[in-house]
Amino acid sequence: MSAPLPPTRSAGLFRRKALSDLLANPPADEDLHGSHPGEHGLARHLTVRDLTSLGIAAVIGAGIFSTIGNASYDGGPAVSLLFVFTAIACAFSALCYAQFAATIPVSGSAYTYAYASFGELAAWIIGWALIMEYAVGNIVVAISWSDYFTGLLSGVGIELPLWLTMGTQSAYKGYHAVLELMQAGKPLADAAPDQLEAYKAWAAAPELFGGLRFVVDLPAFLITVLITSLVYVGIKESKNASNLLVLLKLAVVFVVIVVGVFYIKPANWSPFAPNGIGGVLKGVSAVFFAYIGFDAISTTAEECKNPQRDLPRAMIYALVICTVLYVIITLVLTGMVNYKELAVGDPLAYVFNKVGVEWLGGIVAVSAIFAMASVLLVFQIGQPRIWMTMSRDGLLPPVFARVHPKFRTPSFSTIVTGLFVGVPALLLNMDLVIDLTSIGTLFAFALVCGGILVIDPRGQSNARFKVPYINGRYLVPLILLAGAALVMVYNRENIDDFVRKVSFADGYEGFRHQIPMLVFLLASLLIAAISFRKQLSLLPVLGLLTNLYLMTQLGISNWVLFGGWLIIGLAIYFNYGIKHSKLNRAVPA
Repeated sequence: MSAPLPPTRSAGLFRRKALSDLLANPPADEDLHGSHPGEHGLARHLTVRDLTSLGIAAVIGAGIFSTIGNASYDGGPAVSLLFVFTAIACAFSALCYAQFAATIPVSGSAYTYAYASFGELAAWIIGWALIMEYAVGNIVVAISWSDYFTGLLSGVGIELPLWLTMGTQSAYKGYHAVLELMQAGKPLADAAPDQLEAYKAWAAAPELFGGLRFVVDLPAFLITVLITSLVYVGIKESKNASNLLVLLKLAVVFVVIVVGVFYIKPANWSPFAPNGIGGVLKGVSAVFFAYIGFDAISTTAEECKNPQRDLPRAMIYALVICTVLYVIITLVLTGMVNYKELAVGDPLAYVFNKVGVEWLGGIVAVSAIFAMASVLLVFQIGQPRIWMTMSRDGLLPPVFARVHPKFRTPSFSTIVTGLFVGVPALLLNMDLVIDLTSIGTLFAFALVCGGILVIDPRGQSNARFKVPYINGRYLVPLILLAGAALVMVYNRENIDDFVRKVSFADGYEGFRHQIPMLVFLLASLLIAAISFRKQLSLLPVLGLLTNLYLMTQLGISNWVLFGGWLIIGLAIYFNYGIKHSKLNRAVPA
């Protein structure tokens, strides 16, 4: 940065870390035993190819092999455009991440960047949100991996007991849904297939006490243990495994596209957006969930051979490659079968079995197992490094910063990460955690974009990579006005519904669901005014606005759960972090 932020250590909750403090974190390859008991440096093994591979490993996974199905069911073929829109939003964020990575090449991702721009409290909040993002994201992937794995076993004649293949929450919910149908005198045929499966699992499971049954997703737990063990052993071993898995799944995706093109029926693309804009946007959480992986690249900064050069390149390369693949895959899927048939857990395998290409459906099912394992791998690499960096700053106990003397990985943090993912994967439902992951990621992305506006509002940094500066004084208000005009013309029905609910026509229950949108509208006006006054850089502003908008589409219930998670985090910070913060201890008496 041309003008590094001052350390501002006397500013209490908003004390910021100076660039010199950030770069003074224990560097890679340096043995710190003695001055920092239990700490050693991380080993530098990652090149731009490895980093790009890690990004693709994280992004091309559950999105293509699982959640893309439900998104297509809600929005129809037009979901391909949602992937483009979401990729553009991610591109703004990726540019900001890239500038931060080139400026502050240390572990910690958005947590570290927030510490430099917004201060300690914001850094803690974003670090706590990132912990949820990575943990909850991997819970989703582990559950999806389990679905594919048990399906593959079933295909070769190995049937695991149903009560060992699904989470307690899913089985309980499905069991009672079927019971309600039966009590209403309706036939079992009215129940969804997943509900019937859950009913059978709950009914056949061993009874524990008080009617509770022993129903757990054992494969999801075991794959988490296996991946966590690999991450514990070393970054070199992890990156080699990641590179191999990425080559495999890219080959499969390429075959899927080439073969699938011959089974496309253009009639399936009409209507292109059967449920309108609302239906397309309903898939925001599922679509955005597919993109959160490139954030994980920045957590490995201290293990890169040349982080200031390679991190920015890898982020952009991974984003472009993955977006092109997602758009093509969505068009192929919705062209092969009607979008109404895609609300399944394994959409790629389903469409090929549907058109009679069972051999490819089998290959997809096998490759999905490896593809989603690579996503687990990248996220399990990312989260321990967040724990480690927060511990280095004193905000978490010192044990989280412990680096294994032989493997040079964050040993204790890696074990904790495995437990954070493995135990909930045994029990929880996938739908809830997808939205929670998306809201945590969007929050991180928004803060990173805002952070660039704090440290380099006019693109004057001398960082090796920086966001191209475009004066937003007039463009930001004009873009917001143009967006409002388009919404009025093409989405008038939802506008009228919004106005009606905001005016309490449906009471408080209707109003509360519009609170996120009201906050976004007020924030947009404020950001437009500041952009006009301060001549802010356009691209970070657009990144901030798009991420805030996408957050409004995730529903008030997710905001409440996210708020509850933040409250827990704040309680930990004010009872431990603020007292042990190294910046706090550095304040002179």
